[in-house]
Amino acid sequence: MNTPVSDILAHKGFQVHSVSPESTVKEAVQLMNEKKIGALLVVHDDKPVGMFTERDVLVRIVDAGKSPDATKVHEVMSSKLVTIKRSVTVENAMKIMSEKRCRHIPVMEDGKLLGMVSIGDLTRWLVREHESYIDNLLNYISGGYPT
Repeated sequence: MNTPVSDILAHKGFQVHSVSPESTVKEAVQLMNEKKIGALLVVHDDKPVGMFTERDVLVRIVDAGKSPDATKVHEVMSSKLVTIKRSVTVENAMKIMSEKRCRHIPVMEDGKLLGMVSIGDLTRWLVREHESYIDNLLNYISGGYPT
């Protein structure tokens, strides 16, 4: 249960899809659809400056009646970026995401972007760990382990 998020990144990969703050919302949404992802890191001069999510599109574009073609990402992105270090445990990362109400979180170390994890990544990891634990217990109970 003390698995660091670096293990998840090693398993899923380190690629982070990003967009410029000057990109239009339409361009960002097209990239999200193409990659089948729910969020993009907003990067300016190789530094993360925000997050652009599906929720930003729904609340700040669709509901607000703004044009995706005319609106820049920096106008509607979430700029209070929450980050974690690679040593943070899966459990603590889930706690942070729950408290900060975010579903995607960049993993940073010494100012360098290492990757990004989603609440889905963390949940899948925990489910796999629990399934393995249960299988081992059942094996033990049923005598599947040598004495």
